[in-house]
Amino acid sequence: MRVSGSDTPILILASASPRRSELLAGIGITPDKIIPADIDESSVVGELPRPYAQRMAIEKAQAISGAHKGAYILAADTIVAVGRRILPKPENAREANTFLSLMSGRAHRVYTGVCLVAPDGDMTSRVVETRLKMKRLSATELSAYIASNEWQGKAGGYGIQGRAGAFISNINGSYTNVVGLPVYETRNMLVGAGYKYG
Repeated sequence: MRVSGSDTPILILASASPRRSELLAGIGITPDKIIPADIDESSVVGELPRPYAQRMAIEKAQAISGAHKGAYILAADTIVAVGRRILPKPENAREANTFLSLMSGRAHRVYTGVCLVAPDGDMTSRVVETRLKMKRLSATELSAYIASNEWQGKAGGYGIQGRAGAFISNINGSYTNVVGLPVYETRNMLVGAGYKYG
């Protein structure tokens, strides 16, 4: 919860993701407003996963900050990558099946770009990386997961906080980063920019 006071700048979360709101709430931070950024999220030819995640977070923050000067603007973008290939949110069950089949029995990485615009306009951003390995999925496991529809709206076609958590055999790095927001790093960015809560 934000420290009360009429002169306290508000915090705007530039994301409609309920998972990000829940993660922030878990550490006692409740955004004053949630304003999703409407930007083109297409990657450019040859763009690598890490810089893509950072660019998306920055562009989301910039899309909101112009009309809300004097506020804290927090934006994030989470992507899944196998090697140099970026796996976005699947558009349909067939694409989700393709993504999960690609990760089955292999290592992959999750990158979350986080960008914070402070009330004075100062911008900071960083990318947090988590490395994971997914067990080899049987045809039955894969079809059952696709049928559950949990893949919808999730980068790479899975959410570690749901049924797919049973598919991850190894994780190296931040768990909350995989869910959608690295809370340790995000809190440090907010506090470092003078955001007060408690």
